[in-house]
Amino acid sequence: MNRRMRQTTRIAGIGVLAVSCLLAIGITATGNWPMVLGPRARSLTGVRFERTHARLERGRYLAEGVLGCFECHSQRDWTLAGGPAIQATKGGGAVFPDENVPGRIVAPNISPDSETGAGNWTDDMFARAIREGIGHDGRALFPIMPYQGFRNLSDEDLASVIVYVRSIPPVRNKLPKTEIAFPVSLMIRDVPRPITAPVTAPAFSDQAQRGAYMVKLAGCTDCHTPSVKGQPIAGLEFAGGARFEGPWGEVSSANLTPDPSGIPYYDEAMFLKTIRTGHVGARALSPVMPWQIYRNMNDEDLKSIFAYLKTLTPVSHKVDNGEPPTFCKVCHSKHGLGELN
Repeated sequence: MNRRMRQTTRIAGIGVLAVSCLLAIGITATGNWPMVLGPRARSLTGVRFERTHARLERGRYLAEGVLGCFECHSQRDWTLAGGPAIQATKGGGAVFPDENVPGRIVAPNISPDSETGAGNWTDDMFARAIREGIGHDGRALFPIMPYQGFRNLSDEDLASVIVYVRSIPPVRNKLPKTEIAFPVSLMIRDVPRPITAPVTAPAFSDQAQRGAYMVKLAGCTDCHTPSVKGQPIAGLEFAGGARFEGPWGEVSSANLTPDPSGIPYYDEAMFLKTIRTGHVGARALSPVMPWQIYRNMNDEDLKSIFAYLKTLTPVSHKVDNGEPPTFCKVCHSKHGLGELN
């Protein structure tokens, strides 16, 4: 080894040591030891969910509707309205197409294929991944998998989803692994939280409570709340402005609050028609808005979602995808009418 190589190796070693010390100090100060030791995770159990007709049908409704499982875990045809999942690839997984993500994110093959899919996963591996963000291999899942919303899924609904997903045809599709850029790859280890107590569904007799449950499962706030460095901006819940870029083009989410800059002009009939058809009047919704999934929900659940949206605090935040993007000082992003906020 020549002198320059030895010097370079020494400098690199000092640099690694310095970074390690800084990380250790920062982690000790904040208590974020999962960033080093791995995510918080409960031990797997041998639970097996009984396969019943009722669970199969409830799981089908949830997976094909409000949860939108196959929106991510399938190939999509972006040339068609709504970018529907290609049925032959259902559950077979896909590389996530959004260009504004820190690395390569892969929605795994969750079909029952034993070689490339989830055929060898246990029921509790599924359960822990869906609600707690821990992959079958023990890693922390990138939170674009909406397990933080899915943790509200009741125990019975969780069992039903797993029963249904296990019933779909196996798809042979080998995928690359997710690769998250540093330091996000460490930071996401602190997101998962184990569930150690029973989770029950709310009282469905209360329409707004039922709607709140469905909104959490559908992940409405994830897309309709702008964020900075992955953190939702307080006070802008459901106010739109989150930006998405991919095969659907560039689009920002809409303001869903009852403010004049949101959707105060919607009534129940208009809301249902928008979700069922993917159109607001003559204007087509962007395919990144998964209306083609949500339209599979029944009228009662869609009406309850609308009832819940009507209870939101109005937030003034103008967003219009029909206008050229301009900087918005409220959400720190660019979108149509941004300069007017």
